Amino acid sequence: MNNFKIGRCLLILYLVLGTSCSVTTALNNSDRASYPLRIGVLADIHFHDVYGEFEAGAFPGILNPINGKRAIFRTMQSQLKSTRLFNENYFAFLAALDDLVERDIKLVILPGDFSDDGQPIHLRGFKQILERYTNDHGMRFFLITGNHDVVEPFASKAGKRDFFGEGGMPQPIMSEKGMYVPDLKKEHPVVVTKDIQSLGYLEVSDMFGDFGFFPQKSDRYWASPFSEYDYGSYSYKKAMAKSDMEYRNHNKIKDGYPFPDLSYVVEPVDGLWLLALDANVFIKTENPKNGSVYYPGVGRGYNNVPDHKDYLIDWVSKVATEAEAFGKTLIAFSHYPMVDFNDGASEDIRRLGIGGQMQLGRVPMESISRTFADIGVKLHFGGHMHLNDTGIYTSEEGNTLVNIQTPSLAAYKPAYKLATVKSNESIDVQTIVLESVPRFNELFGLYQKEHDYLSNRGAAVIWNRSVLASDTYPQYTDWHLRELVRLRFLPQEWPDGFISYFSNLNGREILDLAVQNSSMNTFNGTEISQIDLKELENWSGFDFLFDLYRLRSADELAKDDIGEERLRAYRYVIESFLDRESTNLENDDTLKYITDLMQVFNKFLNGEPSDHIQVNLRTGKVTSNKQADKSWE
Repeated sequence: MNNFKIGRCLLILYLVLGTSCSVTTALNNSDRASYPLRIGVLADIHFHDVYGEFEAGAFPGILNPINGKRAIFRTMQSQLKSTRLFNENYFAFLAALDDLVERDIKLVILPGDFSDDGQPIHLRGFKQILERYTNDHGMRFFLITGNHDVVEPFASKAGKRDFFGEGGMPQPIMSEKGMYVPDLKKEHPVVVTKDIQSLGYLEVSDMFGDFGFFPQKSDRYWASPFSEYDYGSYSYKKAMAKSDMEYRNHNKIKDGYPFPDLSYVVEPVDGLWLLALDANVFIKTENPKNGSVYYPGVGRGYNNVPDHKDYLIDWVSKVATEAEAFGKTLIAFSHYPMVDFNDGASEDIRRLGIGGQMQLGRVPMESISRTFADIGVKLHFGGHMHLNDTGIYTSEEGNTLVNIQTPSLAAYKPAYKLATVKSNESIDVQTIVLESVPRFNELFGLYQKEHDYLSNRGAAVIWNRSVLASDTYPQYTDWHLRELVRLRFLPQEWPDGFISYFSNLNGREILDLAVQNSSMNTFNGTEISQIDLKELENWSGFDFLFDLYRLRSADELAKDDIGEERLRAYRYVIESFLDRESTNLENDDTLKYITDLMQVFNKFLNGEPSDHIQVNLRTGKVTSNKQADKSWE
């Protein structure tokens, strides 16, 4: 047994064998856990208050003839080049909450990026909605910050130049004068309002203190990394005394300022501990040219934690040990993933050398996964990547960490996770797709004016008007991803020569590249004669790349959209490439590149189950819903 295990066992014995009355009470409390406990997980909402109002009427918004209201929203052109929607996710958030109400879910965790850059106008609207559902439906919300909630640790100037303005022309809105000089031939004059600045930790924690950031009298337990008590000596009075932001920072001399931290653990109902981790790391950097301060690399999340927030690791170890000692079910959540989310394809993606490399810089290092697995984190819900994924990591010590990437409500495929704690060892996790989102097309008539404006101006690149023909919100997010791939990912991130070549091939032509000099004539027992070769001519290299991004984003959920017939053809084409002997590729860079691409697609097709799973916290075993009724081994 290593030193870590010995120390942990000793601490558990100390906690359990303590003779204080408070410890005895705590042990009895854990016995009263009422299963099942159900928890909604809503990540990356990126809430934008479409019908909010700027203070002092700085910009009244655009009149929507459908309802007579004035709306404040971003252009379609801007959101189709972004990895998230800015506007329609407002309606998606309301639909998700209503769905939770229908399911009688009372506990909801939000793993960061609940807001769109921490702007006052949006934060006010978001808070009003949380308060309404709290008061009307008895729901409790537990938040943690992401990189879009606190853009910088302190309030900072900000703005957007692509709000929807009169006539469909972009409307810049900035928090201070002089931040942006518009091209008045293509943009409206700048509107200035403090309501568009990005708030910092103090303001955000003050606004949302009732939603996890500070203790509540109804909580059985609440603590932060800076608390000076443990579970056995807890009292609400002690928690309040040490919950102030004055105490909740960690100052490292090399960082040069007190580092705010909103991490907390809370027991809202007997037996359940929710561990919210603030993994934002703001590394203060000064621009040598003008002395301005900025904070790069926040999106790397846990990869920056060991060097800049190592105290967080020590505290999580303590929390996990206490949870085990007192029989609590510990569910961790934060904005950033703790385990690789690329289905084992990260090195293959790196070889492709595409710009941004599908955000490989955000993949947690193996040392991060190993650290949190070995200190006792067994189940973690993350966001940040706008992906549906299950990542499983088992350390050399035999400790397993299951990381569940929660899809975004603002991207393909819009969904949330529903976790059902069946016992202290068994948790069922279901992915709930937002099939019905009332009013999601409420702004579509206004977008048509934008499209007309761009067309009349002769814009070089214009979004596809067919987006507005979407009948459902999932269809709309599918169009969002398609246009994102067309307008941004392919032209900006992939090699130009390859995209112009591969996108225009049809499936039959791609297959022909593979089968030349290949001995393969079967795939999983399927003869090539069983593949509809004519059907291969109905899809292109672009369709293949688009479906690659579909799988990356939605994992299992994308397969219904792709369709079984096309998936069967994809599998055959992929295996045709992967079956080639490496000697056949040595003198053909294009074939080598396509083969690497096929390897990535193949791994995306064959990742861990992510739609509906059960997690055994004792063994770390993840079981697909196809086996959900089987007993644990």
